[in-house]
Amino acid sequence: MAMITTLSGPSLPPAAGGSPRQLVILLHGYGSDGNDLIGLAPFFAQALPHAEFLAPNAPERTSMGFGYQWFGITSLDPQLMKAGAARAAVTLDAFIADALAARKLNVGQLALIGFSQGSMMALDRALRLGGSKAIVAFSGMVANPEPRLAPDAARPPILLVHGTADAVVPFSRLAEAESVLTKAGFPVETQICPGIGHSIDQAGATRAAQFLARHLGGA
Repeated sequence: MAMITTLSGPSLPPAAGGSPRQLVILLHGYGSDGNDLIGLAPFFAQALPHAEFLAPNAPERTSMGFGYQWFGITSLDPQLMKAGAARAAVTLDAFIADALAARKLNVGQLALIGFSQGSMMALDRALRLGGSKAIVAFSGMVANPEPRLAPDAARPPILLVHGTADAVVPFSRLAEAESVLTKAGFPVETQICPGIGHSIDQAGATRAAQFLARHLGGA
């Protein structure tokens, strides 16, 4: 399956107008596209009025005939996810670097919000580079738990949000991700959403907005 080397997708300019002071990149899940998450941007913009929001489509089309994927996946097989995340990281990292440069911003003004497979990519970037000011991961997991981060690299705060009734990415993956990230030196917060499946509920979104305002609002 061919890689799309230049990512594109919907965006939302700063609610306050003017040039962005922060950049928030939303990474969608398997089989979806940027339109799925950009709908959250107006809600988060209430907490971050000076942020621009980008929701790129992932680099590959799925074999289902609709939607995009960061990498092909038929199961939560560790080796499959590890290799897939590494392949997609090349395109994602280039997109982030270009987006920051175009706006004259730096990684201290960047936040990542991921959902499902998008969360895998956001957490993988954290474990490789640090590479942002804050990260929110909804219904996700760690694709590659092996330590790859330089000892002196910045470790952004991370919020893990997961529903207890998730039938796609099991709720137990939250504790696994928290353990891996904490051992790697990241400050981790969690939001458990009782009875929620593979989705984002109001409580989770509200906690995420508060988290982002606290860590990115002054950037």
